[in-house]
Amino acid sequence: MIMDKFGTEMTELLPEEPDTEELVQEAQESDKKHTRSGMIEGRNAVQEALRAGKTADRLYIQDGLRDPAIGQIVSKVKKQGATVSYVKKQQLDQMSETGRHQGVILLCSAYEYASMEEIFKLAEEKGETPFVFLLDEIEDPHNLGAIIRTANLCGAHGVIIPKHRAVGLTATVVKASAGAVNYTPVVKVTNIAKTIDDLKKRGMWFACADMGGEVMYNCNLTGPIGLVIGNEGSGVSRLVREKCDYIVSVPMKGDIDSLNASVAAGVLAYEIVRQRMLKKD
Repeated sequence: MIMDKFGTEMTELLPEEPDTEELVQEAQESDKKHTRSGMIEGRNAVQEALRAGKTADRLYIQDGLRDPAIGQIVSKVKKQGATVSYVKKQQLDQMSETGRHQGVILLCSAYEYASMEEIFKLAEEKGETPFVFLLDEIEDPHNLGAIIRTANLCGAHGVIIPKHRAVGLTATVVKASAGAVNYTPVVKVTNIAKTIDDLKKRGMWFACADMGGEVMYNCNLTGPIGLVIGNEGSGVSRLVREKCDYIVSVPMKGDIDSLNASVAAGVLAYEIVRQRMLKKD
């Protein structure tokens, strides 16, 4: 009796066996979550994602990792033209959603990027002169999403972003765009300054947003035009600024000295819309 009682009590104290089906379900939910967020962690998971044809946007590797498996991952990502960043383990720990990144985190594009020709084709189909946004190192995904949304609503034919030092089409960007990425081509290029040169050969003009520029109402913003918006902190880089035909500003009467990048983009874009509508009349 004592042994029976002792045995019963010990059984009650033992933890329950984990439900295998429940663990599998949790793992699947975790995979879905990371697929939705566009972030994939761990060497095997990243290798499988690349093998499955996922479009890499940016790869983060822990400083000091140089083994063959890492080399293969880096090689595949670079072939796609994506950015590879070597960072400290603490940064990966902060980014990680699983706590098991193994020194590797891949950010995948939530949407495929368009080609430059798609922008011109869209303008041609609408019977309009090309109107594009060029974003010089926008880093905040909410800003990029908001700008894509504005681009769609104001009738722009595309948004051009750089491959390096800028956010790509992550899930956060897609959400912030409120679905606009489904209708507005987003093109990723290696060099914004060179892209401006190339587009000038196709008859386009470029207006750069800068606080020290001419007030937008005094500039002729009609015709085939590209609106250049700079980084949230440093603005448009010097080389890109020098390539532009106009330096334009938004008149401001308040006590602070600048607008959020996406807000400035919206204000300037609708001045372009206003001028284009007046020209039609």
